[in-house]
Amino acid sequence: MKNITAAEFDKKFDDGEDISEYLDWENAWRPNEQIETSLHLSALQLRQLDEEAARLGVTREALVAGWIGEKLKGAPWPK
Repeated sequence: MKNITAAEFDKKFDDGEDISEYLDWENAWRPNEQIETSLHLSALQLRQLDEEAARLGVTREALVAGWIGEKLKGAPWPK
């Protein structure tokens, strides 16, 4: 991987040049990539979760994602 200044990198990118030699592909990651998962809850927990989501006007998934995001705030990002 070659090193250049941010200004040089931006110019190459803006000019449509190939910038792949300036990127560290081995350590690249997507911070907002979504992956589907499953979660086992009791019927009571699910009902309470749905009630809270309805009260806030969000989906069940958005509520759980928000709560997890709050809990993990400040956790180190993967390297």
